[in-house]
Amino acid sequence: MKRKIAPIDSARMVETIYGCKWSLTVYHLISMGINRPGEMVRKTEGLTTKVLNVCLKKNTEFGILERISYNEIPPRVEYVVTPFGERFLRILEDLEQLQKDINQDLA
Repeated sequence: MKRKIAPIDSARMVETIYGCKWSLTVYHLISMGINRPGEMVRKTEGLTTKVLNVCLKKNTEFGILERISYNEIPPRVEYVVTPFGERFLRILEDLEQLQKDINQDLA
């Protein structure tokens, strides 16, 4: 029997997302209908534009979020969760539930 190893890309994705302390906050904001970067920064204490842009870029590269640019003046950009992102977010919700179960078992 061969040694079982974690899938490299998905494991790296989960690690990167949990390593970014703002990704989960961004997902929550988008679920509340706040999908423009400027509004995200205004609604979240401690979040800077620079950090948000790095977070959004990572999530876009992974295919979790999609960046939509509107050809308007002033320019408008919004982020939405992709179909793949919906699947990924369900996995994160399962991980949160697993942690709650672990915490209950330890209590």
